[in-house]
Amino acid sequence: MTSLARETLPSQIDERYSRQVLFRGIGAEGQRKIAAARVAIVGCGATGSALAGLLARAGAGTMRIIDRDYVEPSNLQRQSLFDESDAAESLPKAVAATRKIAAFNSQIVLEPKVEDLVPSNIEGLLEGMDLILDGTDNFETRYLINDYAVDRARPWIYSAAVGSYAVTMNVLPGQTACLACVFPDSPQGMVETCETSGILNSAVNLVASIAATEALKLLVSLPNPGAEAQAKGGDSLAALKRCATPNHFRQTLLSFDVWTNQHAEISAAKPRPGCRACGERDFIHLAGEGRPHITLCGRNSVQIHERQRPIDFAEMNRRLQPHGAVRHNDFVLKFWHEPYEMTLFPDGRAIIKGTTDTAVARSLYARYVGS
Repeated sequence: MTSLARETLPSQIDERYSRQVLFRGIGAEGQRKIAAARVAIVGCGATGSALAGLLARAGAGTMRIIDRDYVEPSNLQRQSLFDESDAAESLPKAVAATRKIAAFNSQIVLEPKVEDLVPSNIEGLLEGMDLILDGTDNFETRYLINDYAVDRARPWIYSAAVGSYAVTMNVLPGQTACLACVFPDSPQGMVETCETSGILNSAVNLVASIAATEALKLLVSLPNPGAEAQAKGGDSLAALKRCATPNHFRQTLLSFDVWTNQHAEISAAKPRPGCRACGERDFIHLAGEGRPHITLCGRNSVQIHERQRPIDFAEMNRRLQPHGAVRHNDFVLKFWHEPYEMTLFPDGRAIIKGTTDTAVARSLYARYVGS
């Protein structure tokens, strides 16, 4: 770096960001805005962990990482923040991710949330965030994020990857199309998942790189992210209204197949007239209407939602010992009763592996944890 370039760097900008500050699209002022930003990443699997790593290295000031799941060996092929020790301990992904990020950037604020994003907790989990990033694996949660984002005027970025295919779209409520504009209904019939079609880590990294870049464009365009949201009690409506569409901010649904090199873009520049969410403001997912059990990506498993049932792992370990193998750490308890595997979280939530039958999963939960 030249001496002249060094002189343009404010003392509070860490040397680690010097090459990013030199980039004309960001600069010193943009870096300050990135450092003041509060970003939520919903889902910390393949796409989410890649997004978290990229934005943490870019200096996003506060990152809230929300994930309901734990690390397994099959994750390591594509989930870049985790290693074999995380899988061996079955660490919750939000916890493992924040530990890894803290090791390479101790200056940012990390907020791990080992929770499933649902209508009853979405306000608390996303309150005060300037931007929401999608690292989820199902449309039900994406529609929920979209309802919340449109209702609260929060920008968010939709991202997905399966097989060799990657897709992403930026949503600026009131300015661009929302998810419900482009996909009025959830995909029907056979839907590809990581479990049925596999996934290439290159597709994951492509979509995460595109989404992370779009996130930086948006953060450097906000008047004063973080500080304004805090001053208004977490309401970024005023900031979003004063934010013109960021320079070079993509206004399309972009898809790319890294194996066949086929790609396409569909315009998402304007809201669709009559859209349920951004037109009619009918937030059915935020209201929790018809919310199903969700089969998790990459495993033959069902999640059981149980609120207000705190689990004493030591006591549960004693109770389950006669019925199968048990082990636990501070974050999860694992119980094996062939052919099933149950993972319990401190709040009473459970993931039952070995079935996609919700009746079987509920029966196992009632038998060993309680009805």
